[in-house]
Amino acid sequence: MNRLAREKSPYLLQHADNPVDWHPWGEEAFERARREHKPVFLSVGYSTCHWCHVMERESFADPEVAGLLNEAFVCVKVDREERPDLDGHFMAVCQMLTGAGGWPLTVVMTPDKRPFFAGTYFPKTRRWGRVGLMELVPRLKEAWETKREEVLRAAGAVMSNLERPPASTGGEDDDREKLSADVLDRAFRELEADFDEARGGFGNAPKFPIPHNIGFLLRYAKRTGSGAALAMAEGTLEAMRLGGIYDHLGFGFHRYSTDAGWLLPHFEKMLYDQALLVEAYAEAYAATGKTPFLRTAEEVAEYVSRDMTSPEGLFYTAEDADSEGQEGRFYVWTLDDIRDALGDRDAALAAGMFSARAEGNFAEPGHGPDGRNILHQARPDAAGREGTKSFADRGKKLDRVRQMLFAAREKRVRPFKDTKILTDWNGLMIGALAGLGRVTGQDGYRRVAERAADKLLERMSGPDGRLLHMYADGEARVPAFIDDYAFLVKGLIDLYATGFDPRWLERALELAGQAIERLWDERDGGFFFAPAGPDISVRRKEIYDGAVPAGNSVMLGNLLRLARMTGRADLESLAGRQASAFAAEVEAHPRAHTEFLRGLDFALGPAHEIVIVGRREAPETRELLEAVRNSYWPNAVILFKPIDDPTTARAVERLAPFTKDMDAGGGVAAARVCSAGACLRPARSANELRAILE
Repeated sequence: MNRLAREKSPYLLQHADNPVDWHPWGEEAFERARREHKPVFLSVGYSTCHWCHVMERESFADPEVAGLLNEAFVCVKVDREERPDLDGHFMAVCQMLTGAGGWPLTVVMTPDKRPFFAGTYFPKTRRWGRVGLMELVPRLKEAWETKREEVLRAAGAVMSNLERPPASTGGEDDDREKLSADVLDRAFRELEADFDEARGGFGNAPKFPIPHNIGFLLRYAKRTGSGAALAMAEGTLEAMRLGGIYDHLGFGFHRYSTDAGWLLPHFEKMLYDQALLVEAYAEAYAATGKTPFLRTAEEVAEYVSRDMTSPEGLFYTAEDADSEGQEGRFYVWTLDDIRDALGDRDAALAAGMFSARAEGNFAEPGHGPDGRNILHQARPDAAGREGTKSFADRGKKLDRVRQMLFAAREKRVRPFKDTKILTDWNGLMIGALAGLGRVTGQDGYRRVAERAADKLLERMSGPDGRLLHMYADGEARVPAFIDDYAFLVKGLIDLYATGFDPRWLERALELAGQAIERLWDERDGGFFFAPAGPDISVRRKEIYDGAVPAGNSVMLGNLLRLARMTGRADLESLAGRQASAFAAEVEAHPRAHTEFLRGLDFALGPAHEIVIVGRREAPETRELLEAVRNSYWPNAVILFKPIDDPTTARAVERLAPFTKDMDAGGGVAAARVCSAGACLRPARSANELRAILE
């Protein structure tokens, strides 16, 4: 066993028995590199990464390759999910040097952490034009020993490029004025031009879900009345739900589709995808009232509860794509497999429902179909919609055969599960479940989210009270990044908006304050990704909304919502500086920043602050609360002040002083709506409230 045996990360522990003399990231490795005058070989991956497994089996577990690596380098392993700051820094290096990136990420650097070579996956020996480690390592070793000055100059040039500030920084107070509704229109047009009308989604293969694109389109449709925006959102959600990217037996979404039709997935399941897609489907249900969207959100929540939740109520990180050494083995079916599980009659029914055929629809790369099938459902007819009635009619038969197939599948060897707990992804799941509870009115979802929030805040508080990033094997570690703060703050705001317990709003404000204190860039605005520290000399600020939205984008929405909920002008001002800091980048590439644009949509308005005052269980109070819950108002924030609960009412007044003089008026519940700096007359009924909001 090498040094990784002492680590907590499941990914690092997967490499603990490699013959490579791995070090975890830390000063010990770099001190050894300086002492032995060797460069550092850095390998970055994560536990459910298919090609990381391939590279380990081919190379890192091979004594011949390990011998070369150990002789030439000091070797360091990093889990990108444990240290996203290191991953982001060195991924930027790889993209700079090669024009591309991905995992496994391979970087070679000097003992003082200056990179001079980067790539991704390397086989053991040359294959299809891709150089192998058996050829590459000796060449790098020779260059280090015979052309040291040239290598050091190259490393210096890489660092100079990394340290160079962006050409257009933004940050002036009036830069926010550049961001008008026009940028929302341009983002919509860019998405529209790339929309796949036949198959849903955007562009060609591979296709990623990108749920914040869906959220942006739903908000844009609300703002403009655009039927096209709504159709794009609905068409994509329907196609994903019916395709092979969705697990039709156990529920939950796979990572992405390798084809354009959402059929052939990369089979790993990530917690962040489940969270973001629960939010997207629940929001689509709120916007359209279509029950298939709600059912999908609830099924994904069922999967997370069953397979991705720890005994103490926190959420695990991921499930692997591979089992028994093969990608997708756990999930695919031959017709014989289906007959063995169901018998002939039900097997024919299942094969029709899940589009399975004798020749199969699944194939290993470079091979034809081999009889195995990815279960999926055919798209609806030309209407492009599956209505409530047809969905329900099929439901009973579908559920019966699904449950039988699921029971048979549970007897298979399961993929590896990464059971570490990440603050940022748990924050996303907390917010998603809170939102699902809000649109359904079911307290069970809220209670699960509250239990997770309580335990996360307990587990992830360091000795100094500051937030930490990761928990594994009984230990929390790594100072929090902006994603941790942003996603957890959002989750806590969503929790407050569902159950109206002011402690969640209070904790959200506390954590937002921590993020401002530790990560805010006072000079140029925006949040740095990581706290200042010795590991990386360049502090990055991320704004691109990729598979997961950027922490800066989410924080824009958080600051605006908190400002409107509490009346704090300092948070509103900070949100303005946040918009200014990234105005140039967002203006240049609108569709790459759809989560940021959701915050901008809120800032541009119309946005509403709604304060409901009344007795908690009184019918008229519940009617007003239901009026907000049952309508789609994405740019509304809501406070509830219960006049029959003085302790809670005082807590609300302390957090939002402008509510102090608001009362129910004769003991009858009232809703006060403020918009664009003006407050309107109190609404006493649900119909009055809806009319004001309209």
